[in-house]
Amino acid sequence: MNALQYEAPNTVKKAVALLAKANGKAKVLAGGTDLLVQLRAKMVSPDLIVDVKKIPQLRKITVGRDGRIRVGAAVSGAELGEHARVSEAYPGVVEAVELIGSTQIQGRATAIGNLCNASPAADSVPALIAAGAVCTVVGPNGERQVPAEKIGVSPGRTSLAPGEFVVDFVLPARKPRSADAYLRMIPRTEMDIAIVGAGVNLSLDGDGVITEARVALGAVAPTVLLVEEAGRALVGGKLDDAALQRLDAAARAACRPIDDKRGTITYRTKVAGVLARRAAAIAYERARSKR
Repeated sequence: MNALQYEAPNTVKKAVALLAKANGKAKVLAGGTDLLVQLRAKMVSPDLIVDVKKIPQLRKITVGRDGRIRVGAAVSGAELGEHARVSEAYPGVVEAVELIGSTQIQGRATAIGNLCNASPAADSVPALIAAGAVCTVVGPNGERQVPAEKIGVSPGRTSLAPGEFVVDFVLPARKPRSADAYLRMIPRTEMDIAIVGAGVNLSLDGDGVITEARVALGAVAPTVLLVEEAGRALVGGKLDDAALQRLDAAARAACRPIDDKRGTITYRTKVAGVLARRAAAIAYERARSKR
């Protein structure tokens, strides 16, 4: 077995070259809160660790003139939560990121690391998917844009090809009267894995009618789900009881959970509908308060 090597390139180009040369036997380290645990537990055994924290563009949050927010792969959850523009535009994304582990973990953990760990129960992922986040993926064959919902393909496995990694994600420019929210159910009060997570992102017209909606559910299938039928159930009206019942039914219908020590299939399915309704109500009130 080869000795584990560590590299910390200072450009994306150098990182891509290192990953390509490793022939699929490398791991990217952004925050390291998942990777280091997996290494210690011998769940993974790469030949090379590529630490991307020294790449300047991956350490930045930038707001473009068009209002889009670009978040680098090595930006920590704490930094994301402290950014005034992100917190104002996407409170649901911030809520989700701030549920990852403890305060200490949030100082290291990254949203992109959480996404690329490909856990179906990851907290930040339903919020990113509901928000319409799009990832920039780079590799030996160049750059491509991938919606957040297309990154994870099964537990622990992503759609990234050998030599590729995610350098950032972009949150769309906020339309007037738009907002999001994220909620989860856990067995304990702090630092546990979600039984179910629900992210909802809404846009309203001047009369409070929902014009756009995205709903994402975590921990109810092998990957985090973008539930398009749930979004369609909300569009075209206000958030009344009938809309909430349609949302509940669509959320439950999308679920494909498992029984495990944290929850049964029946319980998870019911909770998915409840959390989707509650998150939608929070997002709706936030959107109504905006001008």
